[in-house]
Amino acid sequence: MKFLVNLVVTVWLILITGCNDDPWNNPYSAKQSGNILFTAFSGRPKHLDPARSYSSDEYDLIGQIYEPPLQYHYLKRPYELEPLTAVSMPEIRYFNSDGQPVTEDSDDIQSSEYLIEIQPGIRYQPHPAFAKDELGNPRYLNLNARDVDDVYELADFQHVDSRELTAADYVYQIKRLANPQFHSPILGLMSEYIDGLDELSIQLKQTHDTLPKDGWVDLRDFDLPGVRVIDRYRYSIRIKGLYPQFKYWLSMPFFAPMAYEVERFFQQPDLIEKNITLDWYPVGTGAYLLSVNNPNKQMVLQRNPNFRGMIYPAEGMAEDRKAGLLNDAGKLMPFIDQIVFSLEKESIPYWNKFLQGYYDTSSVSSDSFDQAVEIGAGGEIDLTDEMKDKGIGLKTNVSSSIYYFGFNMLDDIVGGYSEKASKLRRAIAIAVDYEEYISIFLNGRGVPGQSPIPPGIFGHVEDESGFNDQVYEQIDGKFQRRDIAQAKRLLAEAGYNNGIDPKTGQALILYFDTTGSGPDSKARLAWWRKQFDKLNIQLVIRNTDYNRFRSKVSQGTVQMYQWGWNADYPDPENFLFLLYGPNGKVETQGENASNYSNPEYDRLFEKMKDMQNGPERQEVINKMIRIIRYDSPWLWGFYPKSFSLHHDWYFNTKPNAMAHNTLMYKRLDHELRQQKRNAWNQPIWWPLMLLIVLLILSIIPAWRTWKRSETESQLKKVRGAQN
Repeated sequence: MKFLVNLVVTVWLILITGCNDDPWNNPYSAKQSGNILFTAFSGRPKHLDPARSYSSDEYDLIGQIYEPPLQYHYLKRPYELEPLTAVSMPEIRYFNSDGQPVTEDSDDIQSSEYLIEIQPGIRYQPHPAFAKDELGNPRYLNLNARDVDDVYELADFQHVDSRELTAADYVYQIKRLANPQFHSPILGLMSEYIDGLDELSIQLKQTHDTLPKDGWVDLRDFDLPGVRVIDRYRYSIRIKGLYPQFKYWLSMPFFAPMAYEVERFFQQPDLIEKNITLDWYPVGTGAYLLSVNNPNKQMVLQRNPNFRGMIYPAEGMAEDRKAGLLNDAGKLMPFIDQIVFSLEKESIPYWNKFLQGYYDTSSVSSDSFDQAVEIGAGGEIDLTDEMKDKGIGLKTNVSSSIYYFGFNMLDDIVGGYSEKASKLRRAIAIAVDYEEYISIFLNGRGVPGQSPIPPGIFGHVEDESGFNDQVYEQIDGKFQRRDIAQAKRLLAEAGYNNGIDPKTGQALILYFDTTGSGPDSKARLAWWRKQFDKLNIQLVIRNTDYNRFRSKVSQGTVQMYQWGWNADYPDPENFLFLLYGPNGKVETQGENASNYSNPEYDRLFEKMKDMQNGPERQEVINKMIRIIRYDSPWLWGFYPKSFSLHHDWYFNTKPNAMAHNTLMYKRLDHELRQQKRNAWNQPIWWPLMLLIVLLILSIIPAWRTWKRSETESQLKKVRGAQN
């Protein structure tokens, strides 16, 4: 009986403790509650140093921490630059070969100078690098091994301080791009434009070669002719010639400020040995600072106590007010106190936690697509009833990206500029049905490409003239892919009647190099073979790892390949340069992986790249696109379409493919979130209660038998005593 009493008490205690506000399956600690955004990451970011970082997962973090002088307006489309730390947009002056000022439309522009003035009063986040002792000397810029005996992470330093942002910090960061120690991925490109950057890189390499192992190069001691400090809040950047796209680079972390004290602090060998580096602990002036960096579990951004605050925009697009995106106009940002990034290597656990309310937003993967999205008979997209019942919202956006299938123009069969080679490529372009690919493998999350320029970028044409007339034709007022008979006719005119190679008398064999991996790669590769089978062409798949694939592309040993490009900035030059001859991968290791080179296209590109957006530039772009459609160095592939879900307690969600500092615009109703979490995650008690009842019922007969045995034993003892 005592056992049964204990069991009942235990069950009662379980029920009592289960009746609090926090669901049992909450994956977060008790401290992680309140005005906190919960999201995820899938792998450790490689670099958090703004001179080195160049990937979207890294920008998700450092974009909230570092502040370049410019940013993209959060709501306006097409994308529009505006000041971030700058007082106003840069003043641009142009000079001729005699050093005299000229206008932008001059035929003799030798250099362009960008004058940038930053706002006074902006301060860095609290950090040990700025800490000073009682005499005003730096506390932690000359550490030795004994000083850091008890230091294992940045939080172990007792003292922190801050200082004001200055123009010199921006100049210091630009010099860092030339430092060979950091291997900045944009050094090559920027050396073509920033006056003296290439020479500084050579000088710094020579200096590093003579440094002791623990030496540090103070970049304040080196001159960069094209970049100079004018005064405390103003600096200038001189560009060779005319390069209008440079203003876009001023919105990227590469051009964010770096305090020399911060670099000096992290370059101390005893800290480097403990992995306390700038690549691990970014330091900026932005809305957030990185307070926890544990890539095996969580990374946490905390509100920067020194952030000056920014005002939520009062202007946007016509539809933004109806969508509630202007409800916070004029309010001080950031709205959220903390952002918790949790490690999620698989999509299914992430999705399940999103449905439970433990993540505030979610992408839509192939595994969860049917549960989340319905596509009507007319192609219209809507949420399923399950999502609507939870108050979940959907945002869709065509990314500023393109995934394409390329031909190596140096190849003897698919390459070259003869009529025969062009017709072979155009035949393949008709046969490869990207509409089907998008439907089967992307659940409709893509738009068939018509040129290198995706929607949302100047130069992309939405009307009927935007269709690729080499692949599509208009029938009954609608554009559709040309039928396979036309592709076969082009193939025959190319000398491969019915897909037969006249040299061998057998089916033409073509080679497709790829890095296909994952559970659906087999199906995708089978689909590619099927597309070439339409032309009786035998497609041989050469699957390899990514490093080997990149090496083959660089050497020009691929025949056909598949690749993609994400916009660095919203300008057609950033896409059309992918087919500019001097950018050929084999010759210059540029981004022209197809090694395409057409003199007329190159001439038009050189004219177009320095033009301002307008009808004249559009006409030049149209000519360029007609050339590459006919030559067909690519199958234009597709522009990916992103689907994102958010709960109804998450506000100000608008996809922005260009901006990096978007988290400060987001707002939460965390009280509503807690209510819904509690409702969605109530424990189901009846199986436990049923189990307990069954357990008790199974124990009672045994207990009765034991009790009867005990009673009989006692009676025997009594009788024995009486006898």
